[in-house]
Amino acid sequence: MGSQGGREAGTGPDAVEISTGPNPSAAVIWLHGLGADGHDFEPVVPQLMWPGAPDIRFIFPHAPVRPVTLNNGMAMRAWYDIVSLTGNRDQDQKGIADSVNDTAALVRRERERGIDSDQIVVAGFSQGGAIALQLAVRYPEKLAGLIALSTYMLLDHRLENDRHEANKDLPLFVGHGRSDPMVPFMLGEQLAERMRNLGHPVEWHSYPMLHAVCPEEIADLSGWLRTTLD
Repeated sequence: MGSQGGREAGTGPDAVEISTGPNPSAAVIWLHGLGADGHDFEPVVPQLMWPGAPDIRFIFPHAPVRPVTLNNGMAMRAWYDIVSLTGNRDQDQKGIADSVNDTAALVRRERERGIDSDQIVVAGFSQGGAIALQLAVRYPEKLAGLIALSTYMLLDHRLENDRHEANKDLPLFVGHGRSDPMVPFMLGEQLAERMRNLGHPVEWHSYPMLHAVCPEEIADLSGWLRTTLD
């Protein structure tokens, strides 16, 4: 298992990469939350694997550093600006669009490296999950699935019209902490229900935790990945 960072021109943001074997036939592109970086979920990779799993390349991109209004304009890694936790989180539409485009570039790079699109999972936690959702349902080639952890929907009013035919039945894993103080539990429930109503197969899980992941969630996620990629 190897880890590296770096960026080639036009291939998306800098990222940490971990391959679980020498010949990856699947990829997981996983976006971190506000203020974290691509190393945040690096430790969970061994826990996500299962006996006989294919070689998987995990890509953990670093969000750009930008001022975040919510944190008094302090610069930190963020996929887009957030003005408040209580109001609409959609204000920074340029930041959202830029991050969706950057994530799409990472998907295209995996395609160029020989990974079939239907063996690519897009994942994200919190703010990263919101971007992952924006990208996955709009992507013009069929993807394997979407992982949305402790997150919420952006630009919901555009979602139904913007979805691409290729991913109208994209399977989702949605997990959320019942005591989350940052992204209220209700937003996770609404995301799962909205996507289910649009025809997506949704595996929904809730956990006794705050704004985090827990071992039970990682175990459930491993099972979902096995079903999705094996």
